[in-house]
Amino acid sequence: MAFLRAAVTAVSLFTGISSAQAQDITLTSHDGQVEITGTLLGYDGEFYRVETRFGELTVDGSGVTCDGPACPSLTDFVTELHLSGAPVMAETLFPALIEGFAAREGLTVTRTDLGADRVQLALHRSGRDAPLARFTLHATPTGQAFADLIADETDIALALREIRAPEIAGAREAGLGDLTRPRRSRVVALDALVPVVAPDNPLTQISPADLARVFSGAVTNWAELGGPDAPISLHLPDAGSGLAQAVRDRLMQPAQAQPADTAIRHARGSDLVAAVARDPFAIGIATLAQASGLRALPLAGGCGHALRATRPAIKTEDYPLTLPMFLYLPQRRLPKIARQFLAYALGPEAQMVIRKAGFTDQSHETVRIGLQGDRLANAITSGGSEVGLAELQRMVETLRPLSRLSLSFRFEPGSSRPDAQSRSNILQMAQALESGQYDGRKLVFVGFSDGDGPAESNARIALRRAQTVRNAVLAAVQTSVPDSVDISVEGFGEAMPLACDDTDWGRKANRRVEVWVR
Repeated sequence: MAFLRAAVTAVSLFTGISSAQAQDITLTSHDGQVEITGTLLGYDGEFYRVETRFGELTVDGSGVTCDGPACPSLTDFVTELHLSGAPVMAETLFPALIEGFAAREGLTVTRTDLGADRVQLALHRSGRDAPLARFTLHATPTGQAFADLIADETDIALALREIRAPEIAGAREAGLGDLTRPRRSRVVALDALVPVVAPDNPLTQISPADLARVFSGAVTNWAELGGPDAPISLHLPDAGSGLAQAVRDRLMQPAQAQPADTAIRHARGSDLVAAVARDPFAIGIATLAQASGLRALPLAGGCGHALRATRPAIKTEDYPLTLPMFLYLPQRRLPKIARQFLAYALGPEAQMVIRKAGFTDQSHETVRIGLQGDRLANAITSGGSEVGLAELQRMVETLRPLSRLSLSFRFEPGSSRPDAQSRSNILQMAQALESGQYDGRKLVFVGFSDGDGPAESNARIALRRAQTVRNAVLAAVQTSVPDSVDISVEGFGEAMPLACDDTDWGRKANRRVEVWVR
């Protein structure tokens, strides 16, 4: 009975059979020695799920034949996969990924608008009318996506924020496992929250503190920001959307402020962008991917450093309002083609598709130290007064032969736990080591700190952070790291700040671990 396996959970996902269709069936091993009778609960193209007198069993379809009126067609089986979540992901990113996956597999795609913010993409083999799979995408607020996942009304949740404590508890109660564990959530692409104004608006940059004051209603006139004497018109995403939740979490909450009731809310990012473009005295918060035709304001600090939402700054999370785009997976089996699609979406082949769709991909890139003039200038002009020339020279001499990788690691506030994007980066780095991408190369995990406290203590803290990240990456490697990969750690404390230390967001940007490679 090697083909039998106890079901991992009573809510394991098997598509194509509804509860109304559940009927008695008989599964018989090919040698005829084993026979199982029960109620068919589901079939996923590979495995049957059957309620028997022994309890719920999962049976490998390749080892049995099925008899009974409820037996599914093995030749015309259609995989059904439901994805629910943030409109920018459900309407733009994932259709592009599905079409890219279909092109790689030699499949064609037909698109059907189902109404109610739903679209279905069917994948067909050449010369076959019946589809191989149907992917149904539902554009809905992030909170509703988690509710759909917990209610077993979707298979994958698409989110612009991390899952929250009540949702984590609800998922556990529903038998979906711990959605905060590694490989239950992944960052599939990156975007950024950006303050946007019309092209003829005179403002050239804004600090996060002033931005929060503007959207809280504490600043109501452009003259208070050095602009013309005109009232500020505020535009924000719809209050229930993942974008609005990200604005609260990333911008307003650190400033202990709430969005003003006077802000005009928009259900669609395109509507927000169009409204701001028409009004020279308007300001909005949008994603960089949506901001075409508008001017995205750099975020400036009191010491003069300005951070722009460029592709490299988003990849490295140096830009403080980077927006990871998550997918959340329950701890249950997905059909084979769904697993193949997810492996594609999270793999190197999908990165160009992500970039062409207008988002920031996660492919590893390198930047030599000679091309990082702004960072070096920051190190000289605003490095802590306790950081001497000798330490700066040691840093430059250490990093000169190396190039910085386009991924960084940062930590949750007041914690040694890597933040959500960094946890995904740890898995990504581990997979790159497993694949041999860095065989025969030297990797240095380099820690930096903010300037709060003595420079000597900050250097020790930075080194410990680098060691923590290195250890987490090595622990995530499921095979082994080749001896040809030289991995070390280094710490330079406050020697190379990215932002000003006069704000919480600036200090968070400066507390980081980078990876340098030769």
